[in-house]
Amino acid sequence: MGELNHKQPIYPPIILPSPMILVYSLGGSILAGRDAESLKGYAHALKELAEEHQVFVVVGGGKIAREYIAKARALAASEAFCDLLGIGATKMNAMLLIAALGRAAAPEPAESYAGALSASAGGKIVVLGGMAPGQTTDAVAALLAEYVGADRLIVATSVEGVYSADPEIDPGAKKFDKMTAKDLVRLAMETEMKAGSRSPVDPLAAKILERSRIPAAVVYGGEVENLKRGAEGGHSGTEIS
Repeated sequence: MGELNHKQPIYPPIILPSPMILVYSLGGSILAGRDAESLKGYAHALKELAEEHQVFVVVGGGKIAREYIAKARALAASEAFCDLLGIGATKMNAMLLIAALGRAAAPEPAESYAGALSASAGGKIVVLGGMAPGQTTDAVAALLAEYVGADRLIVATSVEGVYSADPEIDPGAKKFDKMTAKDLVRLAMETEMKAGSRSPVDPLAAKILERSRIPAAVVYGGEVENLKRGAEGGHSGTEIS
């Protein structure tokens, strides 16, 4: 693993089966606070991908979830209760994305992995929020990818890949251009697990990737073009194999 100059894509387009089953973990911070036109841009990119591939999107809670969780903690709510608040926020964000996708999407967030698979019939984009307390939406996306037999998992987040530490806190944090799932597990285990935690990939998601061997990419979701680059190559994030 080594430091990457994130300004230059390091992975050319890769040869993958087509059509593919793609699962996205789309951070809530990527969607929350954006205006309608920006949301349409993300929806357009996903609809273009869905013309060739089967697309599933798991949406995080973002700022809304963190704000509500902080208030609930101040009121002495349990972590499980805070998790449920966060799940509610993810479903609001999921509904917002469904509104942007229109008829290209299944009309409401799937409530189970089996329900997501059923809703994908006919090529609809399936959008999900959180599922259960104690699981981040990254873990939901990894479990969904395993359940549906995905060809690729793309984690689109607010940072530009996997770092040795939180780059917003540690200016000396180094970004990895590629790593194994086992390396990711080792790094993720250092993450504090509680409601609203901020990490590119949480420990449970990392362990699922390790056992399922599903190729994955962690990319900067603030650039809509990275949705396609994460699936087909040419991104400047972190490849996980």
